[in-house]
Amino acid sequence: MTVLVAYGTTGGGTGEIAEWVAEELRAAGLTARLLPAADVTDVDGYDALVLGSALYGYGWHLDVRRFVHRFAGRFADRPVWLFSSGPLDGSADAGPLPPVPHAYAALRELPARAHVTFGGRMTTEARGWLGQVAKQLAREGQAGDFRNPPRVRAWAREVAAEIRSQTRGADRP
Repeated sequence: MTVLVAYGTTGGGTGEIAEWVAEELRAAGLTARLLPAADVTDVDGYDALVLGSALYGYGWHLDVRRFVHRFAGRFADRPVWLFSSGPLDGSADAGPLPPVPHAYAALRELPARAHVTFGGRMTTEARGWLGQVAKQLAREGQAGDFRNPPRVRAWAREVAAEIRSQTRGADRP
């Protein structure tokens, strides 16, 4: 089975989360293709989708919102999982967070099985406008890396197990 792992990121933190997801899918014996959401032009040939977005002001990255619009309904017969990355505190690890409106729309439009929120990363090494935001957040004590790689990887292993169980079920007479 081939899984598309697509993502939208500005500072790179969500892209790294998507890499961790793809690594776990591959370790489970699946083929995972990792692409920025803006680079995806066709979804034929993929058996499943994991779509992730950085959160900015409680909204999804523009590239991911465009992805959802382009491919709405195209995954109705294939499993889809969504993730968001962004809280700059421990709230994502404290318990489930409700999806932001863009993620909620994607749950319906793709449609997706589930959505999870992971902590985000905002460090003063960021460049451009994001770097300015990071410096301000650092002054307020809110910058840092709040991602939890073991949690992300455990979630990706659950996704892989679900995909693999469906494949085995489809092979049965």
